[in-house]
This record gives sequence, structure tokens and C-alpha cells, in this order.
Amino acid sequence: MKVLLSWLQEFTPVEGSPQGIADDLSDLGLAVAAAPAGIVVARVAGLRPHPDADRIQLVDVDAGDGELRQVCCGAFNMAVGDLVPFATVGTTMPSGLEIGRRRMRGQASEGMLCSAVELEMGPDAEGIMILPAGLELGDDLTAALGVAGDVLFDLEVNPNRPDALSVVGVARDLAARRGLPFELPEPQVETSGAPAGESSSVEILAPDLCGRFSVRVLCNATGARPPPLLARRLLALGMRPLNFVVDLSNYVMLEIGQPSHAFDADLVPGGALGVRRATEGEQVETLDGVVRTLNAGDGVIVDASDRAIGIAGVMGGASVEISAETQVVLLEAAWWNPPDIARTSRRLGLRSEASARFEAGVDPEIAPWALERFAELAAPGGVTLAPELVQAQGHLPPRPTVRVRTGRVNAILGTDLTPPEMRACLEPIGFGVSAAAGEPSPELRSYPGEVWDVTVPSWRPDSSTEIDVIEEVGRLWSYSRIARTVPSSPHSGGLTARQRSRRRAHDVLAGFGLMEAMPLPFLAPGDLGRCGLPADGITVTNPLVAEESVMRTSLRPGLLKAVAYNAARRQPGVALFEIGHVHAPGDGELPAESDHLAVALAGREAPAAAALWERLRRAMAFVPTEVRNEATAGMHPTRSASLIAGGETVGVLGEIDPAVSEAFDIAERVAWLECDLGRLLESHVGDSHYRQPSRFPSSDIDLAFVVDDAIPAAAVEAALREAAGDALVTLHLFDVFRDADRLGPGCRSVAWRLRLQAADRTLTDAEVGEIRAACIEAIATTGATLRD
Repeated sequence: MKVLLSWLQEFTPVEGSPQGIADDLSDLGLAVAAAPAGIVVARVAGLRPHPDADRIQLVDVDAGDGELRQVCCGAFNMAVGDLVPFATVGTTMPSGLEIGRRRMRGQASEGMLCSAVELEMGPDAEGIMILPAGLELGDDLTAALGVAGDVLFDLEVNPNRPDALSVVGVARDLAARRGLPFELPEPQVETSGAPAGESSSVEILAPDLCGRFSVRVLCNATGARPPPLLARRLLALGMRPLNFVVDLSNYVMLEIGQPSHAFDADLVPGGALGVRRATEGEQVETLDGVVRTLNAGDGVIVDASDRAIGIAGVMGGASVEISAETQVVLLEAAWWNPPDIARTSRRLGLRSEASARFEAGVDPEIAPWALERFAELAAPGGVTLAPELVQAQGHLPPRPTVRVRTGRVNAILGTDLTPPEMRACLEPIGFGVSAAAGEPSPELRSYPGEVWDVTVPSWRPDSSTEIDVIEEVGRLWSYSRIARTVPSSPHSGGLTARQRSRRRAHDVLAGFGLMEAMPLPFLAPGDLGRCGLPADGITVTNPLVAEESVMRTSLRPGLLKAVAYNAARRQPGVALFEIGHVHAPGDGELPAESDHLAVALAGREAPAAAALWERLRRAMAFVPTEVRNEATAGMHPTRSASLIAGGETVGVLGEIDPAVSEAFDIAERVAWLECDLGRLLESHVGDSHYRQPSRFPSSDIDLAFVVDDAIPAAAVEAALREAAGDALVTLHLFDVFRDADRLGPGCRSVAWRLRLQAADRTLTDAEVGEIRAACIEAIATTGATLRD
């Protein structure tokens, strides 16, 4: 969208340097391009074919200085006598190309004839720009077009700003920004002749497609010519003048944003126009001479015989086209449903200035004004306007009223604007502001300040919510005036204490040298039974495969499968862990879900699992637990224990039952640890105790005891820890020995290594001896005896 400064000044008295205006427009999302210099008006004096190139012709150009210049040109839309833009040697084009003397296939070329695209004055690249007759040869192009000293603004209009696709819309924004008055004058045009309703009629058969269809009748159109200023402005904006009616229609569209279309009234039976949906496969020949096949969803304009004479909002039909002999014109302006026009335009590959505006959404209330403005511009050419507006109405979009909180405006923009300052941004661009009707809801009162009902103007279909109105306040106030700050907000997405503890457990086990396994959380029927566990797993009603239809109640099946998989591939002795969810049958409809931790140490015995648990317990600051020797499901009957904390069972450790190992084809022993991590983290976490490492030497003593099988090793360990006191650094069970002949039936030998160290001195032999004696005496109270 391009617009001239002089055109803007017809609606608001904007003054100042072009750069200053450009800065304001840039703040509104616009950019500025100046008309190119060094390009003059020239006449085509002769045309000859190039002797060595079929796609180039030689053009003799008269620039008004009495000398003909030869130019090689690839366009063929010119005729002798046409006036064209001529870039002389030395001119720098808007693209940066410098024009010089060149030879093309052996022929000299002194300059370049220009298209609208090359001049950055429009999108037309099909041929050379043909200028209107009567211009003075040799004149600078900008002077000849009447825009010398003017500024051409190139507006980068976003899809959500249909109002900015018009001079009036840009002028309204610019006036609001600069605090200037803005006026859209009512067209002044007299009417004459019979009322239009006597010679024309309108009917809408698809009200969801067409919200308003307005028609005015114009007479005496034959031979009329547009005012020179109008033609020059169209050329400056890149639109090639075609004929009187089309030029006026384009001018009004650029000015107000409302496209219109003209029909030759003599070619429309009875002047009757209608709007309906097309039938599947219906055809219509459009103005470009192409026969288009339509779909049932497309819209068409029809005559009294229901014959399609145009594609709604996209292109008119050739059968009712305006010609030089047209005397009476039916001029229509309509509001079309934007999605319908967008679908038809894209499907047919027809995109025009008019369809682009209909797709974005034109002002549904401006059509009558646009028709009268057309008649006002046509009046100097002798065209008369018949009385009466012929109009039919369908479903027009309502003008929304948006509830806006001034406190939220400042919260979103990061400003401290007062309500009057906000009003000063909204009211000049047509937004109506009034106090909210009724008592605002508590939600609306969540922000301080006033609550408004803001009425959105008809030309702003893009604004329908509170945030849209806030954007308008920011845009008109100017984002460049808002101080740049880093918004303060609460940090979100952090881990909870439970999540951090869970990750710490993962890191601790990985630090112990274990590898994490991630088996599938679903089991095959029978997997729990093979592990010696109750087969009470919950069955999934719609499993992906039958082998994954049971929800696990323990992590044991998955890890044992992983151990067996590695052993089958000659990788024995793996140490694996998993932290995951298990699902047990619950009291209600949903299963009881809990977080478990499990460790499988292939090739290791029960003491390894007990030692690992103690290291894990200390690292995680779990409270001391009782390791109670007792048989548990799926575990070795004499080498398993339960973990008791706070009087409740929180896990098991020991060795996997040999029968279970055999069921999984595992030939080596497997030490096992599994605990309810979720319950431990929830209720059994104590304080972490740290002690400074001693710099003094340590002393090790080994003690072996004969212990009845009924006495758990944990009881012996507890007695040793209490007897050694603070001097004990580490306690390690390093040997278990059974021999009925030497030790007696039902007994075993257990050997412990104690490391003793003081924080402030080196322990003497006497002190070490005292601690040793205390440990032996304490063990005797458990029923164990020192082994010789």
C-alpha cells in the first residue's frame, strides 16, 4: 500500500519534514520510499525488431531535446506515440542499478524504458509503464505526474490492519499520533433523473456470504474522463489508468478502502442484481477472458435470469464489462464475508487489490459513502447520479463492546498511564470509551483502576478482545516511549523438594557405579508369578500387545529380565538400578501408585545388598532402619530381610530365590534391594550429619564371632557400633563362614572389620585395646561368642 503525503493532507493538516513524518509512520509500522529522480517523460518515436534477438526490440525514444536515442527493450506493450518513463544514462534506479550505455547483441542501448516495478511505483511488471497523453516531453517524471516535491510512503501493512489499506486509515492514525484534527467530509453531489429503484433492484440469497450489497445508478458515462490529478495519483501509486469508470473505482478504493465494481446497465436485464452461492461446476468468463469453473462454496453475482455475471469479491464478468460506449452504469459496493473471499481467491489463483481488502475485512458501513464519493469525483466529467440508494442487507458483523481494565493496560504495557491519557490514544482513532455498565465481576476487579466498555469502530474488525485494545493504546502512545525493562516474574518450572531428592537418589546410585535400566512398565501375564510374587497385577483392557498387558507391582521382573538378557550375551555380573512407578490394586477404582527404587547386583550375595543399602541410606539421610531377617516372597528363604522404618516395612533386601533365578535362566546369584522410595522420602528422612575428616592415622581391628543363625547380623552390627562409639569410622562385614563340625549346628561365623580414628589425636594401642574389649563384651550380650 502506497500513499502520497499530499493525499494525506486532504484529511488532516499534517506538516513538517518528510523525515519527521516518516519517523511517526515508522512507529506505526510504515516505511518511506521517495520517488526516483533522473527519469523523464519520453515518446516512442519508432519500433524495429532486433536483427539478432527475437525477444528484444529496438525503440527510438524522443526525450524532447530533438535527438532520438535507441533503446533495447524486452517489452512489447508499446505503440508508436505512447509516452513512457525513460531512465537516462547516469540515472540510479531505486534498486541501485546505475543506467549506462550498453550493447545488447551488437546493438547500442542508451538508457532504459521503465516498468512500474522498476520505479517502485506499483506491482505491474508485465510491460513498460504507459503514461497518460498530454505530458510534456523531457519533464521529470515526478513533476509530470504532479507529485514533484511530494513524498511517497510505502506502507508495510500487516494482515490485522485492514484499515491501513486506505489513505483515510493512514491519515486517521497519523492525525491521532500528532494530535491533529481528522475529517472525513461528506461527498457533495447532486442527484437528477428517475429514482434508481425504478431501473434497478438487489436481492441477497446468501446472507452469510454478503452482509450488504449497495447499488447507485450513474448516467451519461460515455466519453467522460477522470480529473488529471486523479490519473497522476494512480500512476504515482503504481496503477495504470484504464478507463474512466475503472480509474475512479481504483481511486476510491485506495482512498477509503472500499472496492466497488461497475456493470454496464444495458447488459444487465432489468438492472436486477442478485447474490447467491455458485452451483458445483458453474462457469463464468471473467474480465481477463478466462472461463472459470466454480465450486458450490464460491459466491457469484447474478442477473435477473440467474446467470452468473461476476465472482463475488474477486473479479467481474466479461459479459457485463464497461466499454467506451457505456451510457448507464450500475455501481455496486458490497461487504463480503472475508473467509469466503479468501478461499475463492486462493483456489482460483486470482488475487487483486480488491480481493486483498475483502479478505482482510472492509468497513461494513462505508459502502454508501464510497458510492457517493465515486459520483462526486465523476461529476466534473458530466456524469449524473440518480436519486436513491438501492440496497439489500444480509448478516453484518456486530460492533463488539470490549470490557477493558485500565490497570491491566498498564500491567501489560509496563506503563503508568492515566485514564485520560489512555482515552487520548483510543478516541481519536474511533474507539468509543465509556464507564462499564453494571457491577464488574470480581475477576475484572483483580486490577486496580477504572473499568471501561470500549466500542470498537466498524473499520477495525481485527479488534475484538481486551488485549487488542491494549495493543492500540501501546501503538498510539508509541512503544518507543515505553522504558525498556526486564519484567519481574516468579520463576516457574523449578523442581519440588521431592523431585530433587528423587534425582539425588539417581545420582547416588550412579555414583556407586551402577547402571540405570529402564524396562517397560508393563508385564506379560505370568511375569509376577515367575518372580515368586502374588499374581495380582492390574490387567490393561486395551494393551498394545498381549505381552505388555499387566501393570507391574514390583520392579523385580523388569530388572531380572535385564540381568538375564545381559547374561545370555556373555555379560555376567551386571549391576543395575531403576527408579520407577509401580501400581498395586487400590481400595477404590484407581490403582495405588507408588515410587520404588530397586537394585540388582548379579554375581553378588546378600551382604552386598545390605552394604549398598547402608551407603544409600546415609547418602540420602534416611533414618536408621532395622534389617529384620525374615523370608519374603521371591527371595532366598535364609538370605533375605525386610527393611523396617518407623514400625512399617519400607523394603526388602537379600538374594533372589534360586528357583526364581532359574525361571529367568540366570545361573549366578543375584543380590537384591527394593524399597518404597516415595514413602521413605515422605516420612523417613532425617538430618544429614557431616564430620570433618581426621588428619590423624586410623587403626583397623578384625573381630570374628560365632553367632546363632537365629541372631541377625544387624543385631551384631548395632552392638558393635554402640560399643565403639565416636571412634568408629567404618564397619564392614567381610566374611560369613559355616561349618557344623567346627562351629556346631545352627551356627555361623561372621567377621567384621572396624576402622577406628580420633578427630584430635592418634589413638594409642591402649585406647584401641579398650575399644576392642568393649566390643567383645557388648557382643556377648547378644549371645554370640568371640571365635578363636
